[in-house]
Amino acid sequence: MRVLAFIPVLAAVASAGCTRRSSQKPAPTGTVQGEGAAWSQCGGVGWAGATSCVSGYTCSKINDYYSQCIPGSATAAPVTTTLKSSSAPTSIRSTTTSSSSSTPVATTLKTSESTVPTSVSSTTLESSTGTPSATTVPSNPNPTVLESGWYWIRAVAAPNFHKYLQGGASSAASSNQTALLEDHTTAGQFNIIDGQLVFNTKPAQLYLNVENPTDKTQRKLKTWFSTTKNAYGTFKFQGDTLTWSVADIKRQNEAAWLVCTGQEVFINTGAYLYQTPAGCSDQTIHSYGGSTANV
Repeated sequence: MRVLAFIPVLAAVASAGCTRRSSQKPAPTGTVQGEGAAWSQCGGVGWAGATSCVSGYTCSKINDYYSQCIPGSATAAPVTTTLKSSSAPTSIRSTTTSSSSSTPVATTLKTSESTVPTSVSSTTLESSTGTPSATTVPSNPNPTVLESGWYWIRAVAAPNFHKYLQGGASSAASSNQTALLEDHTTAGQFNIIDGQLVFNTKPAQLYLNVENPTDKTQRKLKTWFSTTKNAYGTFKFQGDTLTWSVADIKRQNEAAWLVCTGQEVFINTGAYLYQTPAGCSDQTIHSYGGSTANV
């Protein structure tokens, strides 16, 4: 009789134990990434956003630093993203080196300029002060060793592999310099400050300006360095990729650039590797923190 008296107690204890175990929720196994839009970036060194694309598009590797959603069906696994830390971190630019790929790395920067410049045609460029005036610029304004707080900017794919961003030597005595991708021996040093791409020239700094076209469907936008700050659009680093955006032009790819005749650098307002203008090649360009620009 005493043995039978314990049976209800044991049953209650067993029931309570089962209730406690069943109430525990399994730990989450990870977060679900969104899908990249048509023609958007979906992978590359430093990329931490979506690595798959919307229906009808597949993530295609362009180079180690850039993959893009292009028309077609996926035939392989999503592109693997490799993250690397910046070798020259600074308080000016935010760099994330976490292995998580659930949140894009980009830091939003806005220009402090509130004055919109007069529209510039595709053939005529004017600074906000009119005709450029001569300024004193040293014959060799570019340091040959990377200075603290600055970065080289270069292409990482053919036909401009390891060509570096710089100002045109032919305009060294002017306040305006053509933006070029050229040899490492004359590479410039740059960083983004308040949405401006700043060129570390001596003794004064220059700013990369972008043409403000009357026709907002224009495919190529000219760029040039000037002592006047850029008043059209905002620059930022997305990982180590240099991007540019502006409110009145909806770009399919904010990291798309063109390198055209004479190695001149243009903003590409269209899709990467699609209907590339004659005399130009598609490029993405990236920051590099090595001490010298000889690789």
